[in-house]
Amino acid sequence: MTPAADDDKTAFTPRDAGRAGGGFEPTNFAPTAPVERTEITAPPSTRSVQMDNVLPVGTQLGEFEITSLIGEGGFGIVYLANDTSLGRRVALKEYMPTSLAARTEGGVQVKSERHRETFEAGRKSFVNEARLLAQFDHPSLVKVYRFWEANGTAYMAMPFYEGKNLRDTLREMMAAHGAPPDEAWLRTLLSPLCEALRVIHAEQCYHRDIAPDNVMMLAGTQRPLLLDFGAARRVIGDMTQALTVILKPGYAPIEQYAEIPGMRQGPWTDVYALAAVVYFAITGKTPPVSVGRMLSDSYQPLAQVAAGRYSPQFLEAVDRALVVRPEQRTPNIEAFRDDLGLSHPHTGMGGATTMMRGPADDVTRIAPPTLARQTRAPDTQMRTPAPQTLMPQQPTYQAPAAMPMQTRMPAAPAQDGEPTRMAPRRAPPPGEGHAEQRGARTGEGEGSGRRGLVLGAAGAAVVALGIGGYLLTRPKNDVTVSTLPPATPAPTPVPTPGPIPTPTPAPTLAPVAAAAFEPAAEFDRVAQAQTPGFTVRAEAPKVQLSVARKDEIKFRLTSERDGYLYVLGVGSDGTFAILLPNKLSGPVRVQKGRPFAFPGKDGFYLPAAEPIGSTRLLAIVSSEPRDYAALRLREQDPIALLPTGAEAAALAAQHRGAQPVLAGQVRCSSAAPCSTEYGAVQLRYETVR
Repeated sequence: MTPAADDDKTAFTPRDAGRAGGGFEPTNFAPTAPVERTEITAPPSTRSVQMDNVLPVGTQLGEFEITSLIGEGGFGIVYLANDTSLGRRVALKEYMPTSLAARTEGGVQVKSERHRETFEAGRKSFVNEARLLAQFDHPSLVKVYRFWEANGTAYMAMPFYEGKNLRDTLREMMAAHGAPPDEAWLRTLLSPLCEALRVIHAEQCYHRDIAPDNVMMLAGTQRPLLLDFGAARRVIGDMTQALTVILKPGYAPIEQYAEIPGMRQGPWTDVYALAAVVYFAITGKTPPVSVGRMLSDSYQPLAQVAAGRYSPQFLEAVDRALVVRPEQRTPNIEAFRDDLGLSHPHTGMGGATTMMRGPADDVTRIAPPTLARQTRAPDTQMRTPAPQTLMPQQPTYQAPAAMPMQTRMPAAPAQDGEPTRMAPRRAPPPGEGHAEQRGARTGEGEGSGRRGLVLGAAGAAVVALGIGGYLLTRPKNDVTVSTLPPATPAPTPVPTPGPIPTPTPAPTLAPVAAAAFEPAAEFDRVAQAQTPGFTVRAEAPKVQLSVARKDEIKFRLTSERDGYLYVLGVGSDGTFAILLPNKLSGPVRVQKGRPFAFPGKDGFYLPAAEPIGSTRLLAIVSSEPRDYAALRLREQDPIALLPTGAEAAALAAQHRGAQPVLAGQVRCSSAAPCSTEYGAVQLRYETVR
């Protein structure tokens, strides 16, 4: 299949046969401050009026000197440049949507005022993509050295990779051998690509444009490199309704053509496209266009057309990933890899190396499912926890609709050697009833009973208790125990009760006119403000949860540093809570490199429940315990509810701390200086019936 017109991905057409296929990938870079005053210094031959939009050789952009053109598309231009400060060659990408803007002596200007909004949206998307991709570090993702805005446009600098795109590689293999690649070759191709996608999916970031011409096979190593995401192209395409520009027939699944109820985009979207690449490699043609398949499916299963040349398991895995309806398709890249029989990476996260930390403004994100908080029967014997100090209820708090709960069962103290676990929707107050309550747990505790919260309509409750809350119980043989290997606990001293010194006192609240408080936006602020290098990774085996199948929110988390875990969640019904730590879990600690799995054995879990919709979680790993008392938590056993609406907005407006309000306030157990460092990661789920 030929590349779509005006394709802006970093798959560029090289000027000569010896040049790389033009691809580069955004991955990790150290962003620098915007250089808005950067001026283009052109060589003496500069034309007073540019005859085209390409900058001439010799143009100086900051510390980069353009030496040649790599390629250009409808939304951007990529140059080969010399980094004069570090003495290296780089690929320099410039945001240049030729349908909206043109080059002038002063830089880049929109052709008409009616295009300005679209142009600016595309530029913002370009910058946001660079910022987000800078957080990833994987050998099959492109690195980004830095990005900046200047001259009315934006730029990003990346390594200059040499190689051929996958389409050309497959064409040459067919010409040389008269046959498509064998299964071993395809497995070698897919393993690093699946691993790279797991890295970005762990942060609900999706590529949405995987195709053979967007995968580069690096010269020498033949390692596949997944090229950039082209977020600006998609934003402009969305605003101009130019779907033919942003979608590739045969590779784009049905959910990318329109927002159809029940067909949201997510990891399954990239699974479809990657499977379509395999289909193309085996058959030499793309699968039928997904829109047409909805009306009359002419797809020929690989299990039939390629039988005997590849293993049945391999072919059936690709066929499952190419099911046209997303709810019937392979749900995520981990499941696809398992279906293919690919070995798991050596990392504790099953290959997720680095997670993105900023808000993925222009990167597809999964819509999370509604969760139910329930209590399960104890996995072993009941244990009575140490006394806890709970946050007082605040009369001004307005409880969200339909918050399920039940009388609380005694919490079981955690046992050593078990991984910490995150709970996705409601968490107990991390203030007084958390890190200070008792010794922090570092593993799966033998619980007194599994407990969860159902975040959904009260009408769906089996037992209704109080306002908007209910709790469901299940028999002991229903308990699902995580298979995650236990982590070796780090010795943690039991803190003594009583007041604990804080680095900064909680602010005194006064009535103020506050802006609207949006939990999702506040989650993004926490993620953006995290400590560089304090990497936290998380992955969910399933992000589309079915109420009918009684799915549950599950995830695994690892941190590159020891710390205390806090999980905040906002449900589809608007419920906003601290889920971990809670009365059942007690303080939760994670150890460096040790996986933490949720749910654990403490009785707290989150089943999918009505109403359908999205659930978003924020996990924070802090080097020191944190306190959320200033947010006026309201106890809803076993978790703590956070304020919403006007009350939350007023509290946020009064916040004077150096870190975002939802990061809490560091509390230390001694007069020694406190570390305020933390890492954060977000998870999203989508609940369906």
